[in-house]
Amino acid sequence: MQQQLNFITLGVRDVARSRSFYVDGLGWTPRLEVPAEVIFLQVNHGLVLSLWSRAQMAAELGVSEDKLQADTSPLTLSHNVGSPGEVDAVVRQAREAGADVVHPPRQQAWGGYSGYFADPDGFRWEVAFNPTWAVDDAGNVTV
Repeated sequence: MQQQLNFITLGVRDVARSRSFYVDGLGWTPRLEVPAEVIFLQVNHGLVLSLWSRAQMAAELGVSEDKLQADTSPLTLSHNVGSPGEVDAVVRQAREAGADVVHPPRQQAWGGYSGYFADPDGFRWEVAFNPTWAVDDAGNVTV
C-alpha cells in the first residue's frame, strides 16, 4: 500500500446543512454533488473531503446509524495558515458560518498559534499557524 491519503469522509446528519456551512459559509467549491447524499470538496492536490449522508455511510458499513457518533470522535481536521492573524480570520469566518468555536485562538505551548471550531456535525477543525511548518513545491512537508 502506498503512503498516501486521497479521501477524508465525514458522515454528516444533514448534507444540505453541511453544504450551507462549507460551501455557502466558508466559500468552498464542490467538485461533485448528489443532493441529500454526498458532496465532494477538493481540499488539496489529490485530496478530497467528502461530506456523506451518515445514514448511507452506516448502511454501506453494515452498522446502525447510532454507531457513527462524531460527537466524541478522537479526530481533528487541521487547516494551516501563514500567520496568527489568518487564524483569527478563519475562525471568525467559521463562527459567522455557524460553527461553534470550542477553543478560541491563542498562543500554544508548542510555539504556534491555533484555535478550534466544530462544524454543524461536531467535527473539530484546528486552524493553526505553525512557524516550523513548510511545504515545498513538490508537496513535501517539513516540520
